[in-house]
Amino acid sequence: MFAFLGPGDFVAADEIIARIETDKVTVDITAPESGVIKEYMAAEGDTVDVGSDFYILDVDAQAPAGGAPAAAPKAAEPAPAATPAPAAPAAPAAAKKAAPPPPPRAAPAQAPTGGQTQQLTAKKAPTSIAGTRTETRVPMSRMRLRIADRLKDAQNTAAMLTTFNEIDMSGYMQLRKDFGDKFLKRHNIKLGFMSGFIKAATIAMKDQPVVNAVIDGNDMVYRDFIDISVAVSTPKGLVVPVLRNTQNMEMQDAEKALAELAVKGREGKITLEDMTGGNFTITNGGVFGSMMGTPIINPPQSAILGMHATKMRPVVVGGKIEARPIMYVALTYDHRIIDGREAVLFLRQVKELVEDPRKMLLDLGI
Repeated sequence: MFAFLGPGDFVAADEIIARIETDKVTVDITAPESGVIKEYMAAEGDTVDVGSDFYILDVDAQAPAGGAPAAAPKAAEPAPAATPAPAAPAAPAAAKKAAPPPPPRAAPAQAPTGGQTQQLTAKKAPTSIAGTRTETRVPMSRMRLRIADRLKDAQNTAAMLTTFNEIDMSGYMQLRKDFGDKFLKRHNIKLGFMSGFIKAATIAMKDQPVVNAVIDGNDMVYRDFIDISVAVSTPKGLVVPVLRNTQNMEMQDAEKALAELAVKGREGKITLEDMTGGNFTITNGGVFGSMMGTPIINPPQSAILGMHATKMRPVVVGGKIEARPIMYVALTYDHRIIDGREAVLFLRQVKELVEDPRKMLLDLGI
């Protein structure tokens, strides 16, 4: 959590005063009116209860460059929190536009020798390894702690099993080659791989609705809608915002929604509402070069589909060996609610729809 302004600094209306990192998202705190910050009600590392005042703003103060004064001093709006219950950390009384200090490291002349190491602490992780034989201890962010808790909870609760398949991407790549320019001209968005997998997974879930279901206590809850969480990389880590009602989406709708989420992720503007819910998750490690992996279920969901890199591989086609663009895919599912038959049929249908996208565009199933 970082404060952009400190006590005594003038702030314009709607200017960002501080940035709070909760266990799910990063939230910008803005000034409701122009004025001078008198004091913060908490220091860095403190906990601010939901509904409490965050800072004191003197709206009677004059702007340094002749800005118009406002009405009267008052307490600013309470700091937002991640959820109705948890509390969010408060902002420090930092100097205006103060940049965070660089990660400390020992000078080469003073570095320990032999097998000895020097322990350091920092707010940010080092970005390189310089050979100084130092160990830098960085506190885990609230978001990273929450991710760790949820993933471990998934391992402890769900009976996770993974099934694999391979997809010949020739047909889908030919579709992009034949119609990519027209798709871009028509919809003002490029046709990517992810929208095809979202469409295929949505169709497959209609045929295997248990993949879209979840365990709640002793009940199995079946949803009559399909909300798909999509893993998005952000500067703060991986988050999974939700595309809602994909059963009503065409591929251009999915591409536009994905592009919007990608921009919000890069700018750190993904909200709690964006990440609330989700029946099923798709993650694409292939964009980073992953060949194969077993994704972990995003609780309380029951399954997650992992996409991987597309590589030219030798395969048998019509009795002959040919080089084809192949993607390995993995479906991790909760065996408590999804049997192996449903999981294998689901993944096979995704495979066949992506391999021949005419089937899903014409709603032919498999």
